[in-house]
Amino acid sequence: MSHHPLRLLLEFDDRIQRDREQAPAFLHRRDRRFALDCEQQGIRPDAAAWLAHMQRLSGPGSASLANHKLELQWQRIQRGFIAAGALFGVITMAGLLFYDGGQRINITVFLAFVLLQLLLAAATTVQAVAGWQPWGWLQRRLQPQLPGQALAQLQPLLMARAAHAGGTAFATTGLLTLLVLLVIQDLAFGWSTTLDTAAGGYHTLVQALATPWGWLWPAAVPSQELVEATRFFRAAPDSPGTAPAQWGQWWPFVVMLWLTWVLVPRLVLLAFSHWQITHKAGQLLQQHPGMQALAWRMETPTLDTGNQHNDADDLPDTTTRARTVELADTDHIVCWAGAGEPELPQQLLGNQTQILKAGGRASLEDDDRVLATLAQALAESPEPSVMVVTRSWEPPTGELHDFLDHAREQWPGNTRVLVLPLASDANLAPADYLIQPWLRFTERLPAGFARVTVLPSVPDNPYQTGTERP
Repeated sequence: MSHHPLRLLLEFDDRIQRDREQAPAFLHRRDRRFALDCEQQGIRPDAAAWLAHMQRLSGPGSASLANHKLELQWQRIQRGFIAAGALFGVITMAGLLFYDGGQRINITVFLAFVLLQLLLAAATTVQAVAGWQPWGWLQRRLQPQLPGQALAQLQPLLMARAAHAGGTAFATTGLLTLLVLLVIQDLAFGWSTTLDTAAGGYHTLVQALATPWGWLWPAAVPSQELVEATRFFRAAPDSPGTAPAQWGQWWPFVVMLWLTWVLVPRLVLLAFSHWQITHKAGQLLQQHPGMQALAWRMETPTLDTGNQHNDADDLPDTTTRARTVELADTDHIVCWAGAGEPELPQQLLGNQTQILKAGGRASLEDDDRVLATLAQALAESPEPSVMVVTRSWEPPTGELHDFLDHAREQWPGNTRVLVLPLASDANLAPADYLIQPWLRFTERLPAGFARVTVLPSVPDNPYQTGTERP
């Protein structure tokens, strides 16, 4: 299971959507069991561990293909931006540096284009942070599958990352094209503008732009003399008194200008978009409504009251098709969650009776040990049966359901389980309304596996309480 926040968010959202088809009681038992297992193993139950647990339960091939397709779509979109950016970088730089020997390459045009690139990069980041999507029409064309609610909030950030990746490719191929043209051609740079601008003001401008690299490469900072000597006018293309070599002395400035103000900002903003996606995905995962419900299910013990109504004014549905069966002798008794304390009814105790304790304060390891012990004893019995003694006034719990589920897997297939809810006075039968939840509880177990039995009422009850045998 990947721990990348974006992939975790997509997988978690998909799993929550699929869980909506399951009953709340089942989800509670399942997630509570997972939390108890983590507590026993000393593991903190986070989203990644829960998803890995769900994947193990669902088996191979259960991973969602929808999320995989979404990832592939965004990879294709980003690759498309990169390819387009790389192509336009070559074409644009070749156009900016087009030189036929009879004109000058205007540095002023170059500065304006660099400024345009900075504005585009900043606008891309600002619209992503603000969640604005002016390119929504393009996204709908490139992404026919509509995103889920979780991914929809990340769309601006993902699109910004794709745009910055394309911008980085544009700047990189533009720089490479510039270097190649410097080698294979004798480029002549100059500056010109129709405004009444003095050479001193222009020099101040280029000197400010060269501040980031001036200490590192002084030769890449145009001097006052170079600025004054390389100004040209449309009506006078050849500036008298300018040495031909001076037209080419602008190239270090042009290279550093593109590297510093086009390529580096794109790289920084691309890294920022990566961080922003990771940070935002982590926030959305923690704020996901399903995460809060999952935390509640893992922290709250499961209770099965049998009442399907949420309205407290309604009486619980006590009708059930199951009926109690007669008490039968068995050599194996499991006292669940402290039932039968301080002593069991005398009639339940025989010379060969084996009494075991499970549930309640017993650990999961103790419960597993009880299951294994009984599995070995029942395997040698021709008519295996086990009596599970409970407290009638305590509702059936999910832990008992899990215990019997595991018992059914480990005990012989013909094992008969009798659930005996005891009243507060162990020699009396519990009231009928206390028996109904236990009848519904056994109904939800596999057919024929467990039945409910009760002690006969006084005065027909011949049983007397006795001392528990080890």
